[in-house]
Amino acid sequence: MSHRWARGIALKIVYPLLMFAGSLAGNKKEKYQKFIINLNNRLVRKEKFRPENLLLLLPHCLQINECDIRLTYNIYNCKRCGRCEIKDLIQLAEENHLNLFVATGGSLARRVIQETKPDAVIAVACENDLSGGIADTYPLPILGIINQRPFGPCLNTSVDLSQVKEAILFFGKIS
Repeated sequence: MSHRWARGIALKIVYPLLMFAGSLAGNKKEKYQKFIINLNNRLVRKEKFRPENLLLLLPHCLQINECDIRLTYNIYNCKRCGRCEIKDLIQLAEENHLNLFVATGGSLARRVIQETKPDAVIAVACENDLSGGIADTYPLPILGIINQRPFGPCLNTSVDLSQVKEAILFFGKIS
């Protein structure tokens, strides 16, 4: 069985079943979403990709909420002050010639993917947005990185930059 086919089964059959089960046992939904993201990542890593057009897709909540600049329309408006990880992510994208976008949620993220038509995506988000986005955009290869939320959802989140670098390296794009 091909890994792409297995990914399709996981995302189009297992994922909806787990979300249904999670809705019945409310406290398990995030755990099931994390399981699907990890399963997807393992299956993507078993396939061979050398994308020309790689998209790094970030959630707006990585930006510190005290910032005066809104990055959702143009991430390159960032002042690169270093108070959040956006500066480092811009630098990674520039050094590795990646498309880079910030999305305010799942709907905008899906629209960015439709408009940019990447060959593959590295996506950072919470379990809910990430699992749904990965399932909705199958068969597009997406490596999902779950953001860290020390202040709760959608507020001053962070991402492990080593995971982003490793994902870029997997797709053969790191300088």
